[in-house]
Amino acid sequence: MLFNSYIFIFAFLPITLLGYYSLGKYATHRVSISWLVAASLFFYGWWNPAYLGLIIGSILFNYAFGVLLGSKKKKSKRLLALGIGINLMLIGYYKYANFFVDNLSLLSGINLQIRTIILPLAISFFTFQQIAYLVDAYKGETKEYNFLHYCLFVTFFPQLIAGPIVHHKEMMVQFSANKKIKLGCQNFIIGLNIFTLGLFKKVILADGISVYATPVFNSASSGDTISFFVAWGGALAYTFQLYFDFSGYSDMAIGIGKMFGINLPINFSSPYKSLNIKDFWRRWHMTLSRFLRDYLYIPLGGGHKGNSRRFVNLMTTMLLGGLWHGAGWTFLLWGGLHGFYLILNHGWDYVKKQLRLEWLDSSVCWKSIAWLITFISVVNAWVFFRATSFQAAVSILKGMYGFNGVSLPNAIYVRLVNKFEFIEQLGIGAYLGGGTDFMFNYIWVVVLLIIATIMPNTQQIMNYAEDNTKVGKSTKIWMFSYSKFWAVMMAGALVLSIFSLSRVSEFLYFQF
Repeated sequence: MLFNSYIFIFAFLPITLLGYYSLGKYATHRVSISWLVAASLFFYGWWNPAYLGLIIGSILFNYAFGVLLGSKKKKSKRLLALGIGINLMLIGYYKYANFFVDNLSLLSGINLQIRTIILPLAISFFTFQQIAYLVDAYKGETKEYNFLHYCLFVTFFPQLIAGPIVHHKEMMVQFSANKKIKLGCQNFIIGLNIFTLGLFKKVILADGISVYATPVFNSASSGDTISFFVAWGGALAYTFQLYFDFSGYSDMAIGIGKMFGINLPINFSSPYKSLNIKDFWRRWHMTLSRFLRDYLYIPLGGGHKGNSRRFVNLMTTMLLGGLWHGAGWTFLLWGGLHGFYLILNHGWDYVKKQLRLEWLDSSVCWKSIAWLITFISVVNAWVFFRATSFQAAVSILKGMYGFNGVSLPNAIYVRLVNKFEFIEQLGIGAYLGGGTDFMFNYIWVVVLLIIATIMPNTQQIMNYAEDNTKVGKSTKIWMFSYSKFWAVMMAGALVLSIFSLSRVSEFLYFQF
């Protein structure tokens, strides 16, 4: 069941909210939480009921191991390793078995085959959450023995499918039995507005530009030659499709959580405004970055054992982060590229310090250059993330850097040559058709670039309700307020989004 579907918006969500708050008023806290757990399991089973047993089994196993780890006075690393190992075996079988067998067959020349394994929905998300729980139980940082609360921690439907990846210490306290469940008008209004902003991002912005990304990557997969402007148009279209798709879905999750009086962590903070790759990873998929830092990079030694070890740890973390996204060499290459970027970033910071060039960071000109380098680096990496094969990714990158020539739609080319004769002398060619798609592609790119890099993000917009000193007078029009203007604007965005739900719409992070 998708957030951006009629069945969710007009049936599942209202019924779940009504049941939750009605039970909170007339029944016990435990009954209300049980209702929310049951609704969350129904939500998960909507896609494939067969995998309900998998997530329930995972919950039972990890809860029991967490209690065991937390209750032992003498901590057992072997027991922790066993718990983590079984979780990794589970995700390894469902997510990587086919990938491993296919590559083993290729290397050995033996035709090895296993049945096609359908990837269970959200297995990466709920497995990572529970691995973190086991590690913290081992450290003695959690003492949660309430099974019902643990079930809700894992299954809470707004974050179950695509995150944010929540941490037990930020969620368990919100499920406290001492907390009276009652509908808060302010929470509901703010939650509905955040949900509307996320829905608009997803079905209007992300789905709107997706039609210009998909054909280019499909063409590259088919072996077609991709020229300069077509390649950049497709790569940039996907860059913004992915951002508004995932950011929008995260906003919807946070908004729904707020309607239930539960605060989910922020997952995006304008990552395309970043001036370096380190800052990008502080802003992009923030809960995954937090998990990789706390449960992989730091345990490996972080940056405390010299620069050489730091760089090895960075590359290892990013390679595994890439592999987490999918069982494919392109995901591994994407992670490796970002590991390489981070190493270069740390190297540049060292050079700046040695040469006393820190003053560059306050220069507007340098900030612009730093932003451009960072953004282009991210776009290049997204090509591997999206492409279905290494060859397809290379085909698009060759086009982006002029190896396949530069050409424009004939209708545009003729008009430009009539005004600027030097265009023909530059060796720019022309091709028939596609002028309208070309123009709309780049119009979408420019509009979404402005929204992603200049306009306030969702949390900045909604924070205005609590602190109106955070924004300048010129941008107050975009800030949330309890006003007729804002109500009309959000109602319009919601109606427009709902009328757009009839289009076929995929959610990119479902595959992860």
